[in-house]
Amino acid sequence: MADLSAIKEHMEVIGADGVHVGTVDRVEGDRIKLTKKDSGADIEGVDQGLHTDHHHFISTGLVAEVEGDQVRLSANADVAVTFEEEEGGEPL
Repeated sequence: MADLSAIKEHMEVIGADGVHVGTVDRVEGDRIKLTKKDSGADIEGVDQGLHTDHHHFISTGLVAEVEGDQVRLSANADVAVTFEEEEGGEPL
């Protein structure tokens, strides 16, 4: 299990495939809050216009490892964003 206490603000969140998912704003409970500016902004197949005006969250259960300035998820980026949540906890 990854050391979740090592997750810090401004770390890059990447999928298992190395694709950028977002940037850490902070950890809130068992979820990583991503910054508004790039939550899923570069992932092929994700509608960029619908969800860039607010924060998204990724479950810490998807974290495979924390190394350097990156949080690597256990799922590829395109799959990980399907597990993303809105601020209230409901799925995207």
